[in-house]
Amino acid sequence: MCRHLVYLGPPVTLREVLLDPPYSLLRQSWAPRDMRGGGTINADGFGVGWYPGAGPPVRYRRAQPIWSDPTIADLAGVTSTTAMLAAVRSATVGMAVVDGAAAPFAEGRWLFSHNGVVRGWPDSMVPLAAELPVRDLLTLDAATDSALLWALVRHRLRAGVAPASAVAETVTAVAAAAPGSRLNLLLTDGHTAVATTTGHALSLRAGPDSVLLASEPHDEDPGWREVPDGHLVQATATSVRQWPLAAP
Repeated sequence: MCRHLVYLGPPVTLREVLLDPPYSLLRQSWAPRDMRGGGTINADGFGVGWYPGAGPPVRYRRAQPIWSDPTIADLAGVTSTTAMLAAVRSATVGMAVVDGAAAPFAEGRWLFSHNGVVRGWPDSMVPLAAELPVRDLLTLDAATDSALLWALVRHRLRAGVAPASAVAETVTAVAAAAPGSRLNLLLTDGHTAVATTTGHALSLRAGPDSVLLASEPHDEDPGWREVPDGHLVQATATSVRQWPLAAP
C-alpha cells in the first residue's frame, strides 16, 4: 500500500501540503494512521508532481524514504503551485524499488498515482496487458502493478476517453480480472482531479476555492469527510462530484 494526495486551489508551497501538517505525507511515511493491512510504513520511495504554469508538470521522484532525502525540504519550501499530486510508497513484495516505480507517473499534463495492490500479479494482468501496444509495455516506468495501471488508464486517455470514464473503466476491468485488488487511483491534469476508492480509504476536504483528496486526513480540520468505498470522485478547485463506480 501507499499514501497519496492531490491538491487543487490557490498557490501554496509544496511544504505547506507535504511536510507541515501534523499528519503530513512525511509523517505518513513512517507513522500512517490507516494502512488497513497493507503494511506498516511507506519507505520504498516517494514522489511529487506540480504545475509551474501553463506547461507540463514537473516531477521529483526517489526510491528512498522521504525522510532520508536531503533535497525535498529545501525544494518544497521554495516551490509554489496551484496543483500537485504526491505519494509515499510501500512496495508490494517482489516489485521493483527504483525511482521509476514511485508515483506520480506522467504524460503530457497528466499525473497519476495508485494506492493498493493488484492481486495475482502478474498472471492476472496478462489478458489486459495484451490489449496494450507492445511499445507501451516495453517502456513502462517499472515492472510494477501501478505502472501497468497507469498504462491502461493512459491508453484510454489517448483514445479520447473522458478522464473519469478512463479511470472507472480501468478499475472495473482490473477488479474483474483480479478480484480482491485494492484500486485507489488518483489522476489530475492540474485543473481536474479524479479519484477512486476500491478496497481502501479516501478522504476529501473542499473549501470555496480549493480541494484536497488524500488517503487519510493530514490534520484535524472538521471539514474532512470520508468517501465511501466503491466510489469515484471528480473535482476541480471549486466543485466536487462523486458517484458509485458501478454506475458512473
